Amino acid sequence: MKSYQEMLQEYRKRRHDSVVDVLATGLTYTDELAVEMGVLEESGILAELTDTVTGALPFVLIAVTEGSKVILGRKPMKTGAADGAYRMLKTGAALGVGGAVLSAAGLWAALPASMGVRALFDRYKSRALTGLRVQSRIDRLHELNAHIRSADLPEDEGELLPAPSVPADGAVV
Repeated sequence: MKSYQEMLQEYRKRRHDSVVDVLATGLTYTDELAVEMGVLEESGILAELTDTVTGALPFVLIAVTEGSKVILGRKPMKTGAADGAYRMLKTGAALGVGGAVLSAAGLWAALPASMGVRALFDRYKSRALTGLRVQSRIDRLHELNAHIRSADLPEDEGELLPAPSVPADGAVV
């Protein structure tokens, strides 16, 4: 079982990944912002190039960060692939919702909508994993209880803890 400090360090790393993903997702809207500010025109090769590059940027960034963790030995390959796939799924859903909000309400509503979708994914995953951890601990307690009950203990070792003696004044000794 992991210690509290190990779990806290993993949580902090996970939050770092979320910040990187949020920034990369936000950068996908830079081409829209550049058009809105007048830096780019809506037509032309440069606008299409920035649209393509900024659309793929979050997925490339996720692949690079997860791949580097696997190469550096910080994660096993199976865990890195699963984490990368989850982060890409979450980013794709956030970009889809953000794109819909962008076309309906504008740029300034798209970014909060995208971040909200990401937060909902994280909240759902956290709750699902908490349920799994609680269930696994309940199963371990049931196994321990069955093991204690089925153990062939001599009569004098039948009690795991001695019964406390209670004097007449009610204080437990």
